[in-house]
Amino acid sequence: MSDYYTLLTQAGIAYETACKAAGTPIRLSKFSVGDGNGAVYNPDATATALRREVWRGDLNALYQDPKNPSWLMAEATIPDDVGGWYVREAGIWTDTGILYAVIKYAESYKPVLATSGQGKEFYLRAIFQTSNAAQVTLLVDDTIVKATRSWVAGYVAGELAKLDQKQSVRAASIANITLSGAQKIDGIAVVEGDRVLVKSQVSAKDNGIYIVANGPWLRASDANSNAKVTPALSVSVEEGATLADTIWQLVTDGVIVLGTTALTFQNISQGFAPLNAPALLNPTANTAVQFSNSKALATTEFVQRALGSRSGYTDYQAASGVIPVTDAGKYIGFNRGSAQAYALPDANTLPLGTSFYLEAVGGDVSLTAANSRFAGPAAQVVSPTYVLRNGTACEFIVMSSASVGEPGLSYRVVGGVGKALLARNGFERMPNGLIRMWGDGVAGGDPSHLSFGSSIVKTAYNPFPMAFPNELFGVLVTHRSAGGVAIPVVTTGETVNGFKSAASWANDIAIHWQAIGR
Repeated sequence: MSDYYTLLTQAGIAYETACKAAGTPIRLSKFSVGDGNGAVYNPDATATALRREVWRGDLNALYQDPKNPSWLMAEATIPDDVGGWYVREAGIWTDTGILYAVIKYAESYKPVLATSGQGKEFYLRAIFQTSNAAQVTLLVDDTIVKATRSWVAGYVAGELAKLDQKQSVRAASIANITLSGAQKIDGIAVVEGDRVLVKSQVSAKDNGIYIVANGPWLRASDANSNAKVTPALSVSVEEGATLADTIWQLVTDGVIVLGTTALTFQNISQGFAPLNAPALLNPTANTAVQFSNSKALATTEFVQRALGSRSGYTDYQAASGVIPVTDAGKYIGFNRGSAQAYALPDANTLPLGTSFYLEAVGGDVSLTAANSRFAGPAAQVVSPTYVLRNGTACEFIVMSSASVGEPGLSYRVVGGVGKALLARNGFERMPNGLIRMWGDGVAGGDPSHLSFGSSIVKTAYNPFPMAFPNELFGVLVTHRSAGGVAIPVVTTGETVNGFKSAASWANDIAIHWQAIGR
């Protein structure tokens, strides 16, 4: 037997046996010390009391040894205002007054300030063995018992571990990993002892906070039990190629059974806007899908794409191609410098009001659209094709075809503008291809013209400001004079480039002309 020991007394063993038989717990409540009646001695199991008790108080704590489940550790504190004697023996008592265990204690003096000139609290700990430690219950008065520093430290650590806000981790996983050995996590070489947030396991029940080890990883002490892993748990990440300085929250709701319940974490680094936020500084949100008319919040990107200013600009220089739906709302230029052919999306696949604004620069653009028609003020006729003439621009809006006696949807061609020369001699190009020109010129005169006969002796050539690309429909000429005499004028030699004119007068005269073509 060692020099100092703890024994269950015969009375204590009998009490324990009776409790087991009755199925009642063993209740321990008091810790006493004695001075051995002035001498050290060897207590035995027959003891029913200490030789000379000098102090008795409540047990502070009674708990199982973590490595030996059948061992119990009892603690008590002798306050600093009692003492003046040696401690040589101690006892642990049941709530019924039975000496359950007797202790041979290393001789220690317990001073008291009043007589010894100093005082101190005296902490006692006894370890004893019982056949069933789980049956032993500690009875204490919480208003009287004093806690040891180690107990307080352990208690506080345990309570802190239950808080939702956890100690930060060095890194967080971004994919399924092996929970063993040193390795790289999000670009960080984690080593033994590092804390890691594991959040991306294929089996989500294995997610959580771990401590890196050279062998198998264990869950961190503040996240290794059901009581410590609860909904809304949050943890900050210190380092990482992609997740440095982020904050993660456990969004799994309900009762969590660690190792069984799937754990899901979400990134809350940017926080959440309060309902009554007076000012949101640079918040962002996901942009709703194109053409959405739901109650989803509209970002500036969505608004820019849907309303007001054009959502962007793009140009097409290939000879032919397809205009994608994603270009709806944009200003689209065709800049090849020669004729082009493109297809708009099927109008029946788009919401009413979807718009494309097109401009032809340098050449005509032939347009088609599957299962669709072109109609409207700027269209010549209802047709499956439309030619946007060089130098013009039009808006193509998805509308119902009922107004033109057609099924489904069509593109209504509206709001067109064309290139123009607004001068004394100028021109105007219509989106439908019609071209109007005007100007001042001269008609040739000769004395023989005073009465037009079978031949014209003299004409004057008048060029157009530009050539008609396809066809001249006709020219109208009038005499331009400040006087009251109207002189007849005729035209001849009309081409897409200009015309000749003669006057029924002896001399050349000023004229004004207008021409229409395409």
